[in-house]
Amino acid sequence: MNENLSERQTLIRGLGLIASISVIIGNVIGTGVFLKARVMTCNVGTPFWVIAAWIAAGVLSLAGALTYAELTAMKPQAGGEYVFLRDTYGRLSSFLYGWMQIFIARAGSQAAAGMAFAIGLNDFLDKKLEQTIIHSPFEITTLQLVAVMVIIIFTTLNCASVSLGGQIATALTGVKIILILFVGLGAFIWVTGNVSHFSMFNNGGTCEGVADAVKVGSSSYTFLGGFGAAMLGALWGYDGWNNLTFVAGEVKDPNRNIPLAIIGSTILIIFLYVFVHVGYFYVLDPTAIASVSKSSSVAKTVVSMFFGGDITTLATGVAVAFFTVGLMLSSLGTLHTSLMAGARVPYAMAKDGTMFKTFGKLSVNSVPVSAVIMMGVLSTVLALSGSFDTLTDYVVFGSWIFYALVTSSIFIYRRKYPELARPYKAWGYPVVPIVFLFVAGWLLINTMWTAPTQSFIGIGLILLGLPVYYYLTLKGDKSSEDEEV
Repeated sequence: MNENLSERQTLIRGLGLIASISVIIGNVIGTGVFLKARVMTCNVGTPFWVIAAWIAAGVLSLAGALTYAELTAMKPQAGGEYVFLRDTYGRLSSFLYGWMQIFIARAGSQAAAGMAFAIGLNDFLDKKLEQTIIHSPFEITTLQLVAVMVIIIFTTLNCASVSLGGQIATALTGVKIILILFVGLGAFIWVTGNVSHFSMFNNGGTCEGVADAVKVGSSSYTFLGGFGAAMLGALWGYDGWNNLTFVAGEVKDPNRNIPLAIIGSTILIIFLYVFVHVGYFYVLDPTAIASVSKSSSVAKTVVSMFFGGDITTLATGVAVAFFTVGLMLSSLGTLHTSLMAGARVPYAMAKDGTMFKTFGKLSVNSVPVSAVIMMGVLSTVLALSGSFDTLTDYVVFGSWIFYALVTSSIFIYRRKYPELARPYKAWGYPVVPIVFLFVAGWLLINTMWTAPTQSFIGIGLILLGLPVYYYLTLKGDKSSEDEEV
């Protein structure tokens, strides 16, 4: 009887327009907007080209969002991109996409968000948390334990109900927007900046940890390679604009709210990102930004200059503390929305027979609890292993392969399924999706040229899912034969 009840249960449409926007903004705005200015300045050298890279990456993301809005409104089902790939390119491509999302991209970003909170808390407590608890066989620090703690807390919250999850996402998204406005407005109000910085060039910045191949001024540097690297950095900052597709099956009035949320949130994020970077360069010249330590952030450096720049004064100390706490809350928002969206991928796969059946079951509150818990466990393992940064770096390349495949599926849907209702049709079709595909292709080729090891390891991690796919499909075929007998 319980099994029959589980089969009849469906996901509840409990996310309104504001909550839907919060799912996207909450996952997109993380640490990239506060950290990437340093590396991007090293890539292209001038404020103009840094801001141009943010605008170009934002327009590219918007082009993808316009296409995704049509696909998601047309098929508002849990799993989003997994469903689009399955219907157009077959189950193998959709499985490999799901494999990447579950075991690498989502788990890695959740572990990174947990660690970002722990690092922020450590800064707030004047480095008092940074202690090693276990030395062998591998090192575990108190920072990792704090990360695990917040992952467990937000995994539990995501198991409660989708409505509660949406409310939490909305609250934490508000914090993210306030934090960006605080840094951006504060740069113009509480610091004596200089507009001449916008005409300057990075001259002698330390560019700690930036590869020579994409560092302006290096003998091996080419502008296209540097701008491509800056674009990838910016795209990491925009990553997550596709998040609503995962929870599309839980959005109220999806025909109206999905297109509005995807397109509206992307436009708002472009504005916020450009605004805060104008503030950075108003306060600091390009060489100063390029010389910021990789263990710090340009945003924190700017905030530390508020009210005269003396960290011992009450006003400046409060400003830095406010920013640090805000950054911690921002990382929690990213963790929360990533868990919410990521868990719907194994749920969709299980319903489709390409993942273990237990992940396709819903709780009494219509939440895929088993899938949420699995994502929490994987995130915990990566947080303890300390390998999440490497994994997420490797998977950026692979992610954009699937973004391109999903975007190209709009052409197949229009040709093969013209009868499907399309409450929203992609603006600028077919030019906008074609431009997206061309630019995505250029970025992939540029990455293979400038970072071949990262690119091919990313592909290799995705292909590791092949034996798992054949095991699950063969097992499913055998089960079907046994049932027939």
